This record gives sequence, structure tokens and C-alpha cells, in this order.
Amino acid sequence: MKKLNIFDRIAFILVIIGGLNWGAVGIFHLDLVGRIFGDMSMLSRVIFGLVGISAIYLVFFACRCKSKCGSGAAETK
Repeated sequence: MKKLNIFDRIAFILVIIGGLNWGAVGIFHLDLVGRIFGDMSMLSRVIFGLVGISAIYLVFFACRCKSKCGSGAAETK
């Protein structure tokens, strides 16, 4: 399997950050990004935008991976 490029890695990291933040919002009513960078400050809005763009990128990554890897079932040699 091909190694992940820098865009793949950044996208995965940002989506994980976004997922953890939404988990904190859902469970603890705590917006960590807003708390750290300011509630809807320009920087927090940029972070949320990058998380959204990363999610869209990973949709295409999944399609690209599926077409290269086949059905996704583990292959035995």
C-alpha cells in the first residue's frame, strides 16, 4: 500500500481534531477550539474551515483508495 502524502496526513490530523472537538461539544458542552482561540474568532473560524475542507478531501481520498484497493477486503498471499 502506498504511503500517505503530506496532504493526507494533515487532513487526517485536522479531521481527528474536529471529531474530538465535536465529541467534547456533544458530551461536555465544551468547544475546545473556541475556548483556546476565542469563540468564533477569525483563527477559530479558519480552523473550522480547514477541518471542513479536510473532511471533503478525505471523501475523495476514500474514493481514490477504494478504486486502487478494490473492495477493501483483506487479501491473503
